[in-house]
Amino acid sequence: MLIIGIAGGTGCGKTTVVNQIMNEFPKEEVGVISQDSYYNDLSHLTIEERKKTNFDHPSAIDFDLLVEHLELLKSGQSIEQPVYSFIECNRTKETVATQPRKVVLVEGILILTNPKIREMFDIKIYVHADSDERLIRRLKRDTAERGWSLDETLDCYQNTLKPMHDQFIEPTKEYADIIIPNNKYNTVAIDIVRTIINDKLS
Repeated sequence: MLIIGIAGGTGCGKTTVVNQIMNEFPKEEVGVISQDSYYNDLSHLTIEERKKTNFDHPSAIDFDLLVEHLELLKSGQSIEQPVYSFIECNRTKETVATQPRKVVLVEGILILTNPKIREMFDIKIYVHADSDERLIRRLKRDTAERGWSLDETLDCYQNTLKPMHDQFIEPTKEYADIIIPNNKYNTVAIDIVRTIINDKLS
């Protein structure tokens, strides 16, 4: 099994890159695991307290469970991947049955901050995007999909997202094997990734 890590700041376009890679291979051969599914369970907190949680700090992620699940997949066993609700700022009680695949894409802003996870990746990708572009995407997403007000999103960006990005996320570029400038037409980078995947699979 080939495990590929895809990191980058919030709103950088990781999902676009994931979809481009997935489109290159049969669906039964490629699976996706989202770091967002592995936020710590905050059921003991009120919704107001959960909204104040710093979700952009590595301590917000249950990396132990993510490592355990990747190890199970690598050994040929299926897992029950948690489901996260951005509206509730917490894991739901649902899970998604996830089967081992030839290629597993693990995507998330903080996945390259953890040494154990990094060691498990066969290929490490960092998706880079301009900070203004990332802010605009985040504003659109939070207000349209997550029920946040404009002020809430801007406050979160200034006080949490940007400082955490500068401290934890941007520095993980140094661990990347490939840095992809975010551009949906960047077919050369995707072709390189596809070639590497095919080479490793063969």
